[in-house]
Amino acid sequence: MKIGMCMFLWTTRVGVEHEALLADIRKTGFDGVEIPVFEGEPADYARLGNLLDSLGLKRTAVSALGDPEFDLISSTAEKRKAGIDRMRWVLECSSALGADRVSGPLHSVLGQFSGQGPTPEELERAIDSQQRIGEHAQEFGVTVGLEALNRFECYLVNTMDDLCDLVRRVDHPNIKAMYDTFHANIEETDPVGALTRNRDDVVHIHISENDRGVPGRGNIDWSGIFAGIAEIGYDDWLTIEAFGRGLPDLAAATKVWRDFAESPEAVYREGYAHIVQGLRDAGLPRG
Repeated sequence: MKIGMCMFLWTTRVGVEHEALLADIRKTGFDGVEIPVFEGEPADYARLGNLLDSLGLKRTAVSALGDPEFDLISSTAEKRKAGIDRMRWVLECSSALGADRVSGPLHSVLGQFSGQGPTPEELERAIDSQQRIGEHAQEFGVTVGLEALNRFECYLVNTMDDLCDLVRRVDHPNIKAMYDTFHANIEETDPVGALTRNRDDVVHIHISENDRGVPGRGNIDWSGIFAGIAEIGYDDWLTIEAFGRGLPDLAAATKVWRDFAESPEAVYREGYAHIVQGLRDAGLPRG
């Protein structure tokens, strides 16, 4: 099992200025970090990958589509193409970083709503777009972990069943699903069952408390979650995703209006200890 820390808690662009922080994350015990991919060039991510190598940190990538011009389910072909081109760039940067996967709500525009649920036509366009993205992902050796978001952040896929139905219809080895405990806590009547019955499609897991703060301090059924992870035989990344108010744009996008912890250090240090204990209690190996 690998334990990661998403850098969203601090920034959407990681650079050399974060070296001391990255070193402390490694010192805490983390195997790697999750790097946001929103701006820059592949060469920038290659340099960051070299820095992470020097610190002994593995890495995954995370991104989202926030611009309506990158709408992968639009009825306008030009917007769908722009979205696919954007995803090709995300995949190229992720590959340059040395990440073998990029996760996030990479199926539709974050925060964009139509006033109704997804139509059959939108789902068909989603399948076509993801199949095309899958070909780019295969070219770069990166797997896309699509994320089901709660109904207040997207409308295309809110539950793991809906997400994994989409993934199966896409039917591409490089297009898979990510499980996020925060969103499952909102949308699933049985969050653990949502994981276990979709075991074949899950390639990445976000450990996120119900308030997006310190894992273990909230009301998520962590013993059930870790038992579910053990049941499906998952042995890959468990990555903490938490948010703060440090970046106004990101705080606005994630609806973060207050602090959820006394410090970022409390989030990743206590969060790491929480995961290690959860693995131990579930009889899972740490590494």
